[in-house]
Amino acid sequence: MNHPRSYRNEQVVILGLARSGVAVAKLFHELGAIVTVNDKKERNLCPEADELTALGISVICGSHPSGLIHEGVKLVVKNPGIPYTIEPIVRALELGIEIVTEVEVAYHVCQAPMICITGSNGKTTTTTWIGLMLEEAGMKPIVAGNIGRALTEAALEAGEDNTMVVELSSFQLKGTCDFKPQIACLLNVYETHLDYHGTMDDYIASKAKLLANQGPEDTAVLNWDKPVCRQIAETAKAQVLPFSIMEELDYGVFVRPSFAADVPSEQRQIVYRDKSGEDHLIVPVKELGIPASFNVENALAAVCAALTAGAPIEAIVRALKQFHGVEHRLEHVATKDGVIFYNNSKATNAAATIKTIESFEQNVVLIAGGLDRGSDYMELLPVFKDRVKGLVAIGQTKEKITNVAKLAGMSLVKTVDTANNVQDTVSEAVREAFRMAEAGDVVLLSPACASWDMFPSYEERGSMFRQSVHNL
Repeated sequence: MNHPRSYRNEQVVILGLARSGVAVAKLFHELGAIVTVNDKKERNLCPEADELTALGISVICGSHPSGLIHEGVKLVVKNPGIPYTIEPIVRALELGIEIVTEVEVAYHVCQAPMICITGSNGKTTTTTWIGLMLEEAGMKPIVAGNIGRALTEAALEAGEDNTMVVELSSFQLKGTCDFKPQIACLLNVYETHLDYHGTMDDYIASKAKLLANQGPEDTAVLNWDKPVCRQIAETAKAQVLPFSIMEELDYGVFVRPSFAADVPSEQRQIVYRDKSGEDHLIVPVKELGIPASFNVENALAAVCAALTAGAPIEAIVRALKQFHGVEHRLEHVATKDGVIFYNNSKATNAAATIKTIESFEQNVVLIAGGLDRGSDYMELLPVFKDRVKGLVAIGQTKEKITNVAKLAGMSLVKTVDTANNVQDTVSEAVREAFRMAEAGDVVLLSPACASWDMFPSYEERGSMFRQSVHNL
């Protein structure tokens, strides 16, 4: 797309009245575009509408009117979650009208360099960790994007002395064209969001857009343990900085001894090997502020990004030790009668749940289930056989997940469904899991599913779990 100021006196349609839509609408309005904002929710469910109307911006709520997209529209900016199959998007594609997400708009107005992070799992933890590393280094980071704050709003505030640290989803990246971060981090790619993307090829292509426009002056931080990341590296034009927990790299950030070696975990050290082959010891793995092997992967990615941005090792080490995690991501809730409760509500796919279960040495009683996106969850079978003591299943997928548990030979299996009372469902699930557990066991909420069948967000699901644990 062109710079937003080039749309002065041109018609721009914004689809979706979330934080990003409001920020983009204000920007184009201030730059003189003729802005129409459309959201299919009813007006009383769009509290932002009045603010935009007061500014003189046209807001249409309650439906997508047939005449919304026409030949006079020059640009459509869509909320990332809106599928490409809805009528206004289909019509825009028919007319050859450019369709982007807020990320593309923010890129054109941002003066600060960008570090951008994507992946199926670990985005928020890694993004937060990088922000803390740069803070420790006095580098004035601004953390935004999928992590909470609208990227356009943050980008307009950023100066050349700031560094943008941006979490991005595949939904956001799919709607980019010229977007180019100075540092791009691709953490991993697992099968998820296929209800939106349709195929894994489209999902991978959307993730790969993070690196598509980078040049030799830029850096691509890639997980060398993941075949998809190695495949993408073959076409990358940027300098590739790899990280690995499974092998010692000729260049990059890795764990020594690796997780492939059968050694006590307290022996492992994070190491950066520079291009000259010199090793720089960063920190012992045991001193990281948050547990689990997948968080070691997140730590390695964050180290790569922070080193590339110019943060000194001592600042990076302080952040590695001080950061104790993000809400709803392997968050310790409480210990009751020797049973340890963890909230991992952000695990919205099976791969995230598997990694979390594998991070515990104790017996696990799992609470799982949620939105049915068509998976059979058979990938859970090995960890159910070897690592899970009991299962309490909730949500649309409860029967599918209990079927896997029974195939695994698990005897402690319960489903919970208390009609339409969501809090009662969560509370009963926690009580059932507590009954299955013994002192020393872990009760883990790690749903392997999105939350939208029962909850407005994974945060709400995690908060109800925390409350139910505290009420035991």
